Amino acid sequence: MKNVKNYLSENKDRFLNELIELLKIPSVSADPAFSQDVLDTAEMVKSRLEDAGCDIVEIHETAGYPIVYGEKIINTNLPTVLVYGHYDVQPADPIDLWHSPPFEPVIKKTEKHPEGAIFARGACDDKGQMYMHVKALELMVKTDQLPCNVKFMIEGEEEVGSNNLSIYVGENKEKLANDVILISDTGMIANDVPSITTGLRGLSYVEVEVTGPNRDLHSGLYGGAVANPINILTKMIASLHDENNHITIPGFYDKVEELSAEERAEMAKAPFSIEKYQEALDIESVYGEKGYSTNERNSIRPTLDVNGIWGGYTGEGAKTVIASKAYAKISMRLVPNQDWREITDLFKTHFEAIAPKGVKVVVKPHHGGQGYVTPIDTIAYQAASKAYETTFGKKPIPQRSGGSIPIVSLFEQELKSKTILMGFGLDSDAIHSPNEHFGVWNYFKGIETIPYFYEHFTEMTKK
Repeated sequence: MKNVKNYLSENKDRFLNELIELLKIPSVSADPAFSQDVLDTAEMVKSRLEDAGCDIVEIHETAGYPIVYGEKIINTNLPTVLVYGHYDVQPADPIDLWHSPPFEPVIKKTEKHPEGAIFARGACDDKGQMYMHVKALELMVKTDQLPCNVKFMIEGEEEVGSNNLSIYVGENKEKLANDVILISDTGMIANDVPSITTGLRGLSYVEVEVTGPNRDLHSGLYGGAVANPINILTKMIASLHDENNHITIPGFYDKVEELSAEERAEMAKAPFSIEKYQEALDIESVYGEKGYSTNERNSIRPTLDVNGIWGGYTGEGAKTVIASKAYAKISMRLVPNQDWREITDLFKTHFEAIAPKGVKVVVKPHHGGQGYVTPIDTIAYQAASKAYETTFGKKPIPQRSGGSIPIVSLFEQELKSKTILMGFGLDSDAIHSPNEHFGVWNYFKGIETIPYFYEHFTEMTKK
């Protein structure tokens, strides 16, 4: 790879401005109010892929939001890299916690990003990281250094479960045929400690509804005489963990993969400061399952968390009612060997069983996906490692992530391809939270590093 840094330097401002324009569009797939914005974003991604050098770019309609497909085939005898990403973003709520409007990108310096970070919803997850691949393609095409074939599959429903992607993949196996899948929707340990994500947790996401009386009741006239759905729901949720923060659902841990002492010792070698971790989150102490470290709790252990809970009156002032209904959204992060559908069924059975008389319980599954572990002895992993060594000057650390990308296991099942997760974000980038951001340095480092993956993967595949 020649002139990578020169091309980056010459086009730096344009690359940054293009990303900013992409981030201005509120492509929130979870909220129908933004449906046109999601569609507009798909059109912009299509246009940018064409500008970057793809010979074919198509928008493929689905039952939901469209998938943008692009390709640059230079020689069918050469390997093919399939890039996956998503152009939809999480809702920006709560808006009042943002320091600047979520869809009016601004660049501000931070302690971890002295060169500045782009603050906007989707900056890191996943528009910024997805767009690194578009610009990496442009760099390779414009400098005549693309060493192999490349395909793009950019979807608009990742944040709501990718339900239509599985159908699309199943119906387009030949079109999507590849030698490796490349994704940047994860992070690394630190800007001076590169890492490659080798494992993802699975996911089961449900919504629960508890119904008591047939209408809201006066809390004075009826208080203490009927079951209060909010009180009941909070008690039911509290019972899902024991005193050791162990999940109490029968059968939940039956298929959990237990890592050996040697594997846990290797994980512990990754640099980590509990003091800095607590300081960054402004907490006095960490919290979690007894017997495991913080980095183990958020990567190799399953979890159950309430993501939202509501019911009754939540407006200004007082309204003394016993609500007829109470609701909660609950996510369970799963580890390899746990099947998300089986866990969802276990949760439903248990949650309904612990409901006391006087209330009705409905468990509504939303979406989920399997966990994934990729081996580090493959050509693709070694090529990624060499790419990081080239641009960071040091070998990356393999690391399991606590996050979920449910479609990764689907890709392996349907396309028979391994996935390499080359993420350039940081844990502190506040994805899914107010003030999400992505370092300008990280954005350009990704664009610089990705072409070397193509180069090394092509060379090593030929041998």
